[in-house]
Amino acid sequence: MDRYHRDHATILEQIETLRSLSRAGIAGNAGAISQAIVGTASLIKFHLAAEDQVLYPRLARSGRADLAALSSRYQAEMQGLAEAFGRFVERWRVPARLQADPEAFRSDANTVLRALYERLRREDRELYPAAGRL
Repeated sequence: MDRYHRDHATILEQIETLRSLSRAGIAGNAGAISQAIVGTASLIKFHLAAEDQVLYPRLARSGRADLAALSSRYQAEMQGLAEAFGRFVERWRVPARLQADPEAFRSDANTVLRALYERLRREDRELYPAAGRL
């Protein structure tokens, strides 16, 4: 469980970095924003793989229907968010696109990164404590 919590802390730091860079100027910080997006995407990819391969199966096999249902719900919900985040990364990982349309980036980032932030917080409040009690 410690790894999942560390991952969340790092992802939240990355989101804050993206926010800070955006506030300082999207066009002027396009290269750094692009790098932060790619770095965050890599971390999230490994984090999701660990959840899919270890955490969700562990909860599903726990012998507790409530934990199996919780696992199933979280895994299903994450698919939509992962797809939205993937589209966000694909669109905005290129500095020239950030420079060409900073307001569209800001709008997308507000939507996708807020959803990601809220998801991480829900996992920290509900999913991980439940898994930690096994």
